[in-house]
Amino acid sequence: MHGYQLTFYTEQNCHHGHRTVCEWLLHEAKQLGIQGATVIHCAQGTGHAGEHHAAHLLKLADQPVQIMLAVTEDEAERLLDAVKAAQVKVFYTRSPVEFGLIGEHAAPAATKRFALFGRKPH
Repeated sequence: MHGYQLTFYTEQNCHHGHRTVCEWLLHEAKQLGIQGATVIHCAQGTGHAGEHHAAHLLKLADQPVQIMLAVTEDEAERLLDAVKAAQVKVFYTRSPVEFGLIGEHAAPAATKRFALFGRKPH
C-alpha cells in the first residue's frame, strides 16, 4: 500500500488543552480510525527555532518526542486538517512511503473456556 509517514516533533512538556501534544495526537488519530502509531522519546534534539532540547536526569519536561504514523493519503489529510482546525502548534514531516504487513495475520481469538467446579460451558 502506498501512503505517507507522518512524523510530528514536539517536547514532553508541550500541551494542547489538558493533554500533552503527544496524547492529543494519539487520541485524534484513534478518533479518525487511524491504526497504529509509534512514539519515540529522544535523548536530545534541536528545535526549529534553533533551541537545544534534552532529557535531563531529574527533569524530562524538555525531552524531545516523535510521533510516527504510516497512513493513507486520506488519513494524512484528515489528521493534518484536524491539527490545523484545533490550532495545535507542532512541527511535522510527511514523506511518501510504501507500507504493509508481512507474515501471518493475527489468529482469530481463541474460544474461551470457563470452568466452575469442573463444569464445561454450554
